[in-house]
Order: sequence, then C-alpha cells, then structure tokens
Amino acid sequence: MAVWISLISNLFLTGLKIFVGFLFKSQVLIADGIHNAGDVVASFAALTSTRISKKPADEDHPYGHGKAEVLASAVVALILALAAVLMIVKSIEAFFSPAEEASLIALFAAVVSLIWKQVLYVYCIRVGKAENSKSLMATAYDHLADVYASVAACAGIGLALLGDYYDIPFTKYGDPIAGLVVSYFVLKLAYKMGRESVDVLMEKNISPDQLNQINQIVNRVEYVKRIDRIRARELGNYIIVDVRVSIPSDMTVQQGHDVSKEIRNSIKSEVSYVEEVMVHINPWYQGDISEEK
Repeated sequence: MAVWISLISNLFLTGLKIFVGFLFKSQVLIADGIHNAGDVVASFAALTSTRISKKPADEDHPYGHGKAEVLASAVVALILALAAVLMIVKSIEAFFSPAEEASLIALFAAVVSLIWKQVLYVYCIRVGKAENSKSLMATAYDHLADVYASVAACAGIGLALLGDYYDIPFTKYGDPIAGLVVSYFVLKLAYKMGRESVDVLMEKNISPDQLNQINQIVNRVEYVKRIDRIRARELGNYIIVDVRVSIPSDMTVQQGHDVSKEIRNSIKSEVSYVEEVMVHINPWYQGDISEEK
C-alpha cells in the first residue's frame, strides 16, 4: 500500500513540477521534476522487489528471495546519483544565461511538493521499519531527498522573487544556486544507500549490537560451555545466523540435537527478523578454555 501511494504521488508531482518548471523557466523545479521522474522508476523497482522478496524459498533459491529488495535499494541509489548529476549540469548552465523572472506559481508548486513529500517520508519510514523492508525504507529516504530538494527550491525561488522585486542581481540566480544545494544532499543520500546495499550484497556481518544480542541469547542456553563463533548476514528484510558452540563431550547425539533446537528457537523467538539459524556443535572437554558464562 505504501509503495502504491508513493508511486501515484510521484507521478502527480513529476507532472506538476516539470509542467510548472518549463512554463515559468525554473531550473530547480525542472531538475526536481526530473528527480521525481527517477522516483517513479524507483517506486516501480520497490513494488516489484517487495513482491519478489516475499516469495518462499525454492530449489533454486534455498535462502529465499530477500536480496531482491537490496537490489532495488541499489537501483534507487543509482537513480538518485544520476538525478543529482543532471541537476548540477542544469544549474551550472543557468548561470551562463540571463536570469529568468521568478514566479509565485513555481513557489507554490515547490511548497506543495515539500509538504506532500514530508508526509510521505514519515509514513514510509514508519511502515518500512515496522516491516523491516529495505526497499520501502529506501523509498522513504528518496522522499527525504525530495524534501531537501523542495526546501532548496522554495528558498531559491523565494530569493529570485526578492531579487526581481528589489532588483538585486545576485539573488536573481537563487533558483540555480538552490539546484546546486539540492544536488549535494541528494548525492549524500545516494552514497549512503548505495554503500548499505553493497554491504548487504557482499554479505557484511550485521552490527556489533545485533551480534552481541544474539551472543547473550546463546549464552543463556543450558549446556553451552563456549561460543566458538557467531556470524550473521542480511538477506533483505531478514537475517540468517550461523552459530558454533561447544557442549560437554559426553552428551548424546539426541541431547546435542536438543541443545541446537533450543538455541535456534531462542534466537528466532527473541529476534523477530531472524529467518534461519544454523547451529554447529563442537565437543567440550574438561580442561578446555574456561566457559564464557
């Protein structure tokens, strides 16, 4: 639902900004409209990836399809970066042309976009965090980039209006100056999202705090004498955990299986976003390195 709302909103705002931008020759509004056009593509990517990521594991994808959302997030980051570069080029070109007369209608369009995008950001970030959806959170951050763009557009068009009214030459170029400011924030967001996507695709370990939480859960399980290794990786909106523990060497295979089962169930019950836990049991002998709990 959140993705559909984002898609429809982006379609409307794209048309509004590009139409008003060309009509009143506002560089920052045109650039912002092109950015919104990229958002439309990003929303389609998020919509498609969300459906794919929810497919159950199959023979060809035994770990599920969660990385589809990460790929969508990477696409959004790339679109943001390209949009920012285009905005820089258009803004610089505007400095070599006579300053266009600013319009109140263009300012109104920027204000509408600012309010609308702020509401969409708050809504999508809440839903994205609740569902632990990478693509939906990427869409939310994309809305946030639009908020920055709209703030800069409002400021730039406002300065240009003041420049026209008071005949101040420098402020007449407030519109393209705002375009450059917008580009910085958009590039910054693109880098952040792109880096997070690459980390997941390269199977970077989860955060130390998350690992510590899992470590504490395993340590509470009876008969676990030592934790030999814990590692985990994200697959989109869920995590797969790999645990190696040592238990007394005189325990039976059935007892070892029960310990493994308890470790798995404890982690999955206390950490909702863990999808699968793989447990490896090692023998622990009296005189080994002292147990950790």
